[in-house]
Amino acid sequence: MPKPEHEFFRPDALPWEPVAASPTGGAGGPGVQQKILSRDPETGDVTRLLRFEAGVETRGTITHDFWEEVWILEGELIDLGKRQTFGAGMYACRPPGMVHGPYRVDRGCVTLEIRYGATR
Repeated sequence: MPKPEHEFFRPDALPWEPVAASPTGGAGGPGVQQKILSRDPETGDVTRLLRFEAGVETRGTITHDFWEEVWILEGELIDLGKRQTFGAGMYACRPPGMVHGPYRVDRGCVTLEIRYGATR
């Protein structure tokens, strides 16, 4: 089944869930939470809010086998690899295999992520 149909709704009541640390690095571990807005269980396509608490620092660079679109809603991410800071209102579109991170989050950050098209 594809992602479920949702008309406009407030996701405030949806729970924040911890994001497990990835063995290869990535955005997960203590201080990282997600709120799933929509998910296709067959393909893994997902739309989520991702929240980083102040002080989070991810390990290693990140790559994945799916497309990822990210819009920073609040706060900022410091990309330690690129030595750049990205703040609220900024957008990224990452094809499979694009290297990004690791990140440091000094004051907290919330992003909207859309992930799709995993290669299998």
